[in-house]
Amino acid sequence: MRDARRARALSLVTLAWLGVESTLGLAAGLSAHSVALIGWGWSSLGEALAGLIVVWRFTGSRLGSPEAEHHARKAVAVSFWILAPYLVLHVVYDVVAGERAAPTALGAVVTTISLVSMPVLGLAKRRLGARLGSAATTGEGSQNLLCALMAGGVLAGQAATSLGWWWVDPAVALALAVVAVREGGNTWRGHCCPH
Repeated sequence: MRDARRARALSLVTLAWLGVESTLGLAAGLSAHSVALIGWGWSSLGEALAGLIVVWRFTGSRLGSPEAEHHARKAVAVSFWILAPYLVLHVVYDVVAGERAAPTALGAVVTTISLVSMPVLGLAKRRLGARLGSAATTGEGSQNLLCALMAGGVLAGQAATSLGWWWVDPAVALALAVVAVREGGNTWRGHCCPH
């Protein structure tokens, strides 16, 4: 199946970028005390997990297996849900501790690259998922689109922080937690909403 090979290849390309994105996002977020940027960096790991699941799904005897698709879809949904509690707890901690995010050039560069590249990958995976009848692949594509959305939110939060609006960063992080829970539910049920 050509489409299955494409789904695997796109997932592998995405995995390579996510390794870089996550490392740089976490480093920038930790140095700037940005919970939104840290959450975005952690979400890249959840996104990478979804990519590994899709590679697993379209390898060997699982290629035509409805049972493998069912398991992969559920696992991708869980990879969305992993992020939400972390973000909420980190926001609470930062607000109580009085932590305030600072703008970061590295964070701006890495989120801008994702804002541009992830929609291309996400839309391609969603189209492949529809052709393959694979909610797991569609869900991974949704995670890539969510990554781009989150990158835009983090960039907006960084800009607002530079204006002294410290509360935007934690608000963006909480909004990302809500979106992750919703997208996880859609993937769990097998229908991902369009972005």
